Amino acid sequence: MSHTTPLHRFAQLVSTGDSVAPQGPVRLGVDLGTGNIVLAAVDGTDAPIAGASVHSTVVRDGVVVDWLGAVKAVRGLKEVVEARLGVRFDSAAVAVPPGIDAGTSKVFNNVVEASGLEVLEVVDEPVAAATALGVQTGAVIDVGHGTTGVSILRDGVVQASIDEATGGHHMTLVIAGALGMGYEDAELFKRDPANADLVFGVVRPTLEKMATIAARALEGQADLPIHLVGGASSLPGTAQVFSAVIGAPVTASPDPLFPTPLGTAMRRTS
Repeated sequence: MSHTTPLHRFAQLVSTGDSVAPQGPVRLGVDLGTGNIVLAAVDGTDAPIAGASVHSTVVRDGVVVDWLGAVKAVRGLKEVVEARLGVRFDSAAVAVPPGIDAGTSKVFNNVVEASGLEVLEVVDEPVAAATALGVQTGAVIDVGHGTTGVSILRDGVVQASIDEATGGHHMTLVIAGALGMGYEDAELFKRDPANADLVFGVVRPTLEKMATIAARALEGQADLPIHLVGGASSLPGTAQVFSAVIGAPVTASPDPLFPTPLGTAMRRTS
């Protein structure tokens, strides 16, 4: 694993259930995503050392809709990561969607605290993703399960952010309607790499709608590098659709589900 990027190493750790002996103090990050909840652990050098994830619907459009389910999921993943590392966590950083109000953000904090963790830091999702990607100045497009978010960062600070309701959930609805499937079957069909070409053809108009959301948010920002993250952006060809609609190069993140949780665990540079 020494020849891979930290992001890819983290994806491997989540996939295999392996762990790495830490160097220095460890830190935990919690990402309560709309489609998945992911926990990431890094060591004192910000290198990933363990992680775990679970598919979940406890968050919808940036709002925790199943508080108890969220607590159980985070607590369970925490125990998994602790067992893999042989350490006990008593604090964590938590990612929150950009632009949410203080009350909604507090609910995310409450979930983490009820899971037995003190909230060490609250991190905007685009800042977390940019941290994992090593981006200080640029635009981050986050195609999540429920929404498409766009954030503009300069020198590590979010200058502007939007979040609109079109994401992987809407792709699944389109597939279900086009292929005559139930929602859960369509979700599984969408996630199967063997179906990628057919899925891309069916959901391309939805991807173009997402790209149009991003293009509006990025108007006048053509000088910025543009990065694409989020689990719903993993379909091959997605970055090309966004680039064509925006009219500028768009770089797709490898392992697009994992920049936000990994960046949440990493320390912010001063």
